[in-house]
Amino acid sequence: MSGIIGKKIGMTSLFDEQGKNIPCTVIEAGPCSVLQVRTKEKDGYFAVQLGFDDRSEKNVGKAMLGHFKKAGSTPKRKMVEFYHGFENLKLGDSVKVNLFSEGEYVDVTGVSKGKGFQGVVKRHGFGGVMQATHGQHNRLRAPGSIGAGSDPSRVFKGMRMAGRMGGNQVTVQNLEVIKVDEEKNLLVVKGAVPGPKNSYIIIRRWN
Repeated sequence: MSGIIGKKIGMTSLFDEQGKNIPCTVIEAGPCSVLQVRTKEKDGYFAVQLGFDDRSEKNVGKAMLGHFKKAGSTPKRKMVEFYHGFENLKLGDSVKVNLFSEGEYVDVTGVSKGKGFQGVVKRHGFGGVMQATHGQHNRLRAPGSIGAGSDPSRVFKGMRMAGRMGGNQVTVQNLEVIKVDEEKNLLVVKGAVPGPKNSYIIIRRWN
């Protein structure tokens, strides 16, 4: 499975040939530089490390600066290894958005928006008490009972309770590629992808 590193620009909508309004996500996909090629003889496995989004040299340590210079590339903010589909690439090559074609389906991986500490109604969709009568006081969004009494005298693992919500790695599969703009390095996919605007995402295609 080959792929590319991108940045989520935002959402928009396009009309198809039948006049249907399709929600889409615009992604800045590449260009990505090949920073390292791992081989089975040296590393025990095959992989290609891609780098995306330039950064200033003054913010990079000397070890990583040498890593980038060895590949003949400028320092990058995001680096990801891909294990399949790039057997013909060599150090210093570039992977661009023309890797994809309109009409194919891709998987997009990103980190979902962090919501902070949330209660059970927002985090798990609990209904709450939903009544303000019968002496209820500040119980409309409470979780209610969470377990039995003296037996088993504990809360079961996996109990849905309040806690931190979001900020997890999420993969959305089978998103259709609506448009590929090679001049601006833009990729338009159908539907939503995880993460806020300007967050890094990984777009993978099945070879």
